[in-house]
Amino acid sequence: MVAGKGRAVQISQYSPPQAKIGLGKLAYIKTFGCQMNEHDTEIIMGELAQLGYGFTADPAAADLILFNTCAVRENPERKLFGQVGDLAQLKRARPELIIGICGCLVQQQTVLERIIRQLPHVDLIFGTHNIHRLPALLQMVAESGRKVVEVWDEDQGIVEGMPVQRIDDLKAYVTVHYGCDKFCSFCIVPQTRGRQRSRRAGDILREIEELAREGYKEVTLLGQNVNAWGKEFDPPADFADLLWRVNEIPGIERIRFTSPHPRDLTDRQIEVLRDAPHVMEHLHLPLQSGSDRILYRMNRRYTQAEYLRLVEKVREAVPDIVLTTDIIVGFPGETDADFAETLKVVQEVEYDSAFTFVYSPRPGTPAARQEDQVPQVVKKERIQQLIDLQNEISHRKMQARVGRIEEVLVEGPSEKNPARLAGRTRGNQWVVFDGPASLRGRIVPVRITAAQTFNLFGELVSVCEAATAGV
Repeated sequence: MVAGKGRAVQISQYSPPQAKIGLGKLAYIKTFGCQMNEHDTEIIMGELAQLGYGFTADPAAADLILFNTCAVRENPERKLFGQVGDLAQLKRARPELIIGICGCLVQQQTVLERIIRQLPHVDLIFGTHNIHRLPALLQMVAESGRKVVEVWDEDQGIVEGMPVQRIDDLKAYVTVHYGCDKFCSFCIVPQTRGRQRSRRAGDILREIEELAREGYKEVTLLGQNVNAWGKEFDPPADFADLLWRVNEIPGIERIRFTSPHPRDLTDRQIEVLRDAPHVMEHLHLPLQSGSDRILYRMNRRYTQAEYLRLVEKVREAVPDIVLTTDIIVGFPGETDADFAETLKVVQEVEYDSAFTFVYSPRPGTPAARQEDQVPQVVKKERIQQLIDLQNEISHRKMQARVGRIEEVLVEGPSEKNPARLAGRTRGNQWVVFDGPASLRGRIVPVRITAAQTFNLFGELVSVCEAATAGV
């Protein structure tokens, strides 16, 4: 047991399945949502691989079709019910096909009941808290031939040693904590993923050390409020301590983390951004709204002035920081004056880029019950105004990088032009340039020669030239 403030977290070890019930079979997995969902899918793939499953990109060729769902992104239910509903005919033609749904959506009781009622051809349903139970649940489906539903309302602890089949062989996600204690009024995460439970530092570091041995160059530390890691320990820990320890692992050349909460960004974390050579100069710092009144209604627990002081402190420590954010438009009760405050903050901060969202009610959240919902036509007008402003800023900020030499981790051929290479800068900006395919996995100096709103273009330079430029 790991002690916390008034509660304890049970730590258990994953037990590999004994039977190879998937031997010779293929699985198709569709993932909706954030990086947490993507990493959950990597764990699910690891479990299925241990069962003997291979993987296919064609659902018609699969013996198992699994949808890993999200409750946060826009219209998640519509997308799920549409895509799963289309599989009814395939299920009738192939009764032995197993169709499953997991993830955040099924943690919502009303959605779960609707799935059971409207999608009778679904064989397996399980939640976010019992991903480690997938092999046993599949065995139950195979043996009984009946629908299996197992959705735990509360987390039963942290399971270490879960198998992972990673999609990328250069960059890896590593979860540092699960759940969330912030209870923002618009967010369903505490209900779908539970209260915050931080992994022990030793378990995190062992996972990353193994990644380094396997040749991974970059890790992204994940958490719903990633920089709140360790706050529930007794005594509490600072996320900065974890970052420093990851920074010291040989072979890991780049460290990123997402998404931090402004309330939990400490001076020591800012110092790590400044001083740790392998921690990248990129900070995703969600704003959500620039209006104090709306921030209060969102239960964000900071003001515009506090947020701006934090940005100022970060930029004083790391002048070249790449700053990105999340912004919600049309939150219940948002007036023209409130929205104007958001635009003011965007103009003042000048984010490098922003993820902008039209507010969409999530059943079970306090914001969904508020009566002063903003009309959809007003939301659309405001989101377009915000996008236009941010795109102008992003384009200008990208243009300012023309002529600079950036360190780029080469990820492989450009999707749009496979004859060229592509990779990301330390600030996580996408760069396309010419070079041999043998550079994949290396960090190389690239002079930026042109810029668009979302992409940079460049040319390789020599290491000597980069050193002369101070890179």
